[in-house]
Amino acid sequence: MFQKNDPSFMDQVQKKTSVRPDELMKLANSVSQANLQDEATVRSLISQVAKLANTPVSKEKEDQIVQAIVKNNMPTDFASLAKMFNKK
Repeated sequence: MFQKNDPSFMDQVQKKTSVRPDELMKLANSVSQANLQDEATVRSLISQVAKLANTPVSKEKEDQIVQAIVKNNMPTDFASLAKMFNKK
């Protein structure tokens, strides 16, 4: 497991994603304080993640993600999350 401020972990993340560690921490802080039952908040977070990852998210995909999160139907294991994001 990694430590919260483990520089080697953050360096690996930056190499693989081109996302700076400070941007990632800022996003993590906003998610941890967010009301995930509020649709507007969830849409804003999705937009932030898409912008940070430089990955477009279609309106249909955004709607699916929002509904899953707001209704607490969001899977928590990585395999299910990856499958959800890779659906066409």
